[in-house]
Amino acid sequence: MRKRFLEENHRGIYSYMILSETLWKHLAEIDEECNEMMDRLVRQMAKKEGVTEQLKSDDWLCWLQKMNSIRSRAEEVVLHDLIYSL
Repeated sequence: MRKRFLEENHRGIYSYMILSETLWKHLAEIDEECNEMMDRLVRQMAKKEGVTEQLKSDDWLCWLQKMNSIRSRAEEVVLHDLIYSL
């Protein structure tokens, strides 16, 4: 997604990164940051909202719904902060 964002919206930066052979390193760094941020946000949101392993064993459907909501919100933050920004 980051590559497509740069290619479509920031052609000069994209071209420079290709020519200077830094694009793939940049994309790898962004990917790692995204994964770390997702993990951190999901843990923090789950803790704040009381989504625990106990809830998972007591009411797995409720746990699943809450975790899907948390993941979706965390993904929106990651996309906004890391993928679609400079």
